[in-house]
Amino acid sequence: PTTTSTSTSTTSSSTTTSSSTTTTTTSATAIPKWTMTGSMRIGRSYHTASTLANGSVLVAGGYNGSYPNSAELYNPSTGTWAITGSMSAARYYHTASTLANGSVLVTGGVGSNGYLNSAELYNPSTGTWTTTANMGIGRYIHTASTLANGSVLVTSGKNSGGYLNSAELYNPSTGIWATTANMSIGRCYHTASTLANGSVLVTGGVGSNGYLNSAELYNPSTGTWTTTANMSIGRYVHTASTLANGLVLVAGGYNGSYLNSAELYNPSTGTWTTTGHMSTARQYHTASVLANGLVLVTGGYSSSGYHSSAELYNPSTGTWTTTSNMSIGRYIHTASTLANGTVLVAGGENSVTYLNSAELY
Repeated sequence: PTTTSTSTSTTSSSTTTSSSTTTTTTSATAIPKWTMTGSMRIGRSYHTASTLANGSVLVAGGYNGSYPNSAELYNPSTGTWAITGSMSAARYYHTASTLANGSVLVTGGVGSNGYLNSAELYNPSTGTWTTTANMGIGRYIHTASTLANGSVLVTSGKNSGGYLNSAELYNPSTGIWATTANMSIGRCYHTASTLANGSVLVTGGVGSNGYLNSAELYNPSTGTWTTTANMSIGRYVHTASTLANGLVLVAGGYNGSYLNSAELYNPSTGTWTTTGHMSTARQYHTASVLANGLVLVTGGYSSSGYHSSAELYNPSTGTWTTTSNMSIGRYIHTASTLANGTVLVAGGENSVTYLNSAELY
């Protein structure tokens, strides 16, 4: 997103009269555009995308009719992708977390052999993967959150036994997992957001009783969960974004209907308030917090099809505005914020194919 401002200064003088300098400044906000960038080597959806310390983006795994274990790196300087080392296990519906030491931890998911409890680490310096300790249980459609102390909290998900309420902690220093307290309810397709105070807010998803409006907070200091206020409605495959003001914006999703509604969680009061509606209902979309504090939502799916549309949420006004459309409708894609503030959208699928295309906002 760019803002252009022009300033013009004019001075006129004569031998008898001098008129003082007048300066006029006009500002106009240009509507940011999408530009195509290099395509990935293969189409994929349900993959992960992780921004590395060197600015590159690591895409791993996913699904495209088969289960690729391949990974590739996007170079923002050249706008091209390059193959890097492959994971030991093909997986999708997994998680990927960037650790303090720069490595990327991939956990769980599902592959051709079923639900995975395995985890592996990507080393950006060598471009290779190494296996690390297994989680206590196989899980997919779970979440992973990096805590202030460097540990990674994995929550919930699903496997052949049903919806999981368990959680585990990965310690990067020792490379081992430890169980932590269970959540009050098993859920998958939920979100997990790290708050300014270090707690993790889990919202929504789906469980044995259907679409969930419940939310819970994990306290890393005590290793325990507490329930907090419910959202106004149940929703899953929604997004959750932590704003600069500390609030959490939940948007869209599905609960038997495709949702365009959004709501804000206030950690200080532990309550939810509704905010402006998106112009388009969507699920399996992405949400990225931009450097200017706005939230960019892209793509997704609803009854009207696969969306190429994008919109911006302004926390100051609580309203949404549409922005330029992507070149193509896509859902189950990824969105990664680059060092220069640009957002890289990659892959996903639509009614035609699994996509290898990528674009920049």
